[in-house]
Amino acid sequence: MSEPTAPFPSMARGRGPSSAWASRKPPFLLYSTELWRSSIDAWATAAWAPILATAPRGDRHPVLVLPGFMTNDRWTTGLRASVRSLGYHAHGWRLGRNIGPTDHILNGLTTRLDHLADRYGEPVSLLGWSLGGIYARRLARQSPDKVRQVITLGSPIRLQRHDQSWASPLFNRYAAQHAEELGLPLERDTAPLTVPATSIYSRLDGIVAWQTCLDLPGKNAENIAVWSSHFGFGHNPAALWAVADRLAQPADRWHRFSSPALLRAAYPTVDVARP
Repeated sequence: MSEPTAPFPSMARGRGPSSAWASRKPPFLLYSTELWRSSIDAWATAAWAPILATAPRGDRHPVLVLPGFMTNDRWTTGLRASVRSLGYHAHGWRLGRNIGPTDHILNGLTTRLDHLADRYGEPVSLLGWSLGGIYARRLARQSPDKVRQVITLGSPIRLQRHDQSWASPLFNRYAAQHAEELGLPLERDTAPLTVPATSIYSRLDGIVAWQTCLDLPGKNAENIAVWSSHFGFGHNPAALWAVADRLAQPADRWHRFSSPALLRAAYPTVDVARP
């Protein structure tokens, strides 16, 4: 498959492994055009509507959608509607604005997961956007028996320095309200999750360094590259197709993502993370 041309010279694809440590936050041009590019993602989804209508369906299991930093359930309304249209029981977190790991959020997440797992009598898929993905992985480590799989959208799981994200200064303003410090590296436990984990990331992410979103290779861990803005992950057509495909995986027969032949141009070659 031929690779799409990188839109900025500094973003030309390297062939070697990607290092989260060497990365810096995205260029100001990507950061400053996030909202504009997010609207393009939405228009692209409208154009893809006939294709997305043929996306894989699954077994109607529950899905808990976790919002990114400084957003709430209203921000994930469209994403949950997309998941619900595939036949799943999609739920918001009902914890208000995500200002970081407060007692209210950490305790509320555990309670919410317990409630959904008990209500449906089966493990829950966790779909986390940005910081929401960090929480999703945390829940999967705490209660692997209640989590079916984890899917993250632009989540900087390997963030190692504050200068790798434009959101760090604002996040640090809320540190006094946090019950638990999200120290750096962000995910200190480097052991792979015991449940399937998919990290969807983009080299066009204007908020966090894309290298920090790469999960380490493993039996049940994968990375999927798409062309998306950070704010557009929830309505980017390639990301939505990948989410649909991942949710449709049988619980006992998970396998890595393979894009349909007609859609391969929408999925750049995946970068390889290294410890």
